[in-house]
Amino acid sequence: MVRHRAPHGALLALALFAAVRAAGIAAVIATNALTDRPLVRSLAHSWDSRWYLNIAAHGYGRLIWITPTGGVQSDWAFFPLYPALVRAAGTVLPLTPAAAALLVSWTAAVVAAYGVYLIGHHLYGRATATALVALWAALPHAVELTIAYTESLFAALAAWALYCVLKDRWLWAGTLALLAGLARPTGFAVAAAVIAAAAQQLWLRRGQVAPGVWAAALLAPLGWLGYVLWVGRCTGDLTGGYFAVQGAWGSRIDFGAGAARFVGALLAHGGQVIYPVALALVLISLVLFALLCLERAPLALVAFAGVLVLLVVFGSGSFSSKPRFLLPAFPLLIPAARALTRTWRTRPASALLVGGALAVVSVLYGAYVTVLVHSPL
Repeated sequence: MVRHRAPHGALLALALFAAVRAAGIAAVIATNALTDRPLVRSLAHSWDSRWYLNIAAHGYGRLIWITPTGGVQSDWAFFPLYPALVRAAGTVLPLTPAAAALLVSWTAAVVAAYGVYLIGHHLYGRATATALVALWAALPHAVELTIAYTESLFAALAAWALYCVLKDRWLWAGTLALLAGLARPTGFAVAAAVIAAAAQQLWLRRGQVAPGVWAAALLAPLGWLGYVLWVGRCTGDLTGGYFAVQGAWGSRIDFGAGAARFVGALLAHGGQVIYPVALALVLISLVLFALLCLERAPLALVAFAGVLVLLVVFGSGSFSSKPRFLLPAFPLLIPAARALTRTWRTRPASALLVGGALAVVSVLYGAYVTVLVHSPL
């Protein structure tokens, strides 16, 4: 078990996180009510949520979707850890599948926020750690941490794996990275971070490292690789089957060609608010990544955030989903958290105004994207 002493101030940070995200959940429920929808429909039955609930109830290979162009989309595109936890929660507790899914997501969100706080506290102290958690809670798409999606689970595993790297708990880091690889297609970003940090240790210590470092590097990619190979086996193409499944969903590496076409179409024809906001958030992520590098943040954090940013920029797929893919990349917020901490020390009223404004925008925009917009989350 990962052991540590809870640092002073953690409860305040978690209370801020819970307050902002609870307000976001309430806003979604209220918007559902105002638009005559079932109150928790947008929390538990939006887009990918329905696929996860079906996997939790019936397993894989039971649901496909034929697209208007004749493409065949299957449930093998969705990684197994989240539906497995949903099924387990529904088996142990008297909950509907939707309630079990929300319980898993909300619990994972709090665990993730605590991991984010621990990393911030370890590197920069209590004030910056609190600011980091608060900013993460107030991201425009942070509502997606508390719907029946995998972002909160993935973020929890990633945060704790990275914290274990920083604390030299290598076996735990490798194990958590393995689990992260079973949670999302982007799970190999955690494996890349653990492997990069292990390689750095080998370089700095000229190969004289504890066996746990080697074990972590070997364990880290096994979850992702295992699922990819399992899907390949099920489809009859061991090494290419998984990528064919993802390709049917429009998910592939196109080195930014799709993003360039999207930007061109957006400039030429315009679009819903969600699209320019998504583009702005992707561009901001590039700036934040550059600032993170200038901060000389630990290699594991830089590698993790960098892989996620690269996947968003070079990957195809719906542009409206890209901000969600960036949600787990909390290290990108470190420069902003440090700046907000400096502002708090000199002009606390300004820091509160900025934080409060971000929280209000997050709550309102979260309800908008989950209830009112008809684009993929």
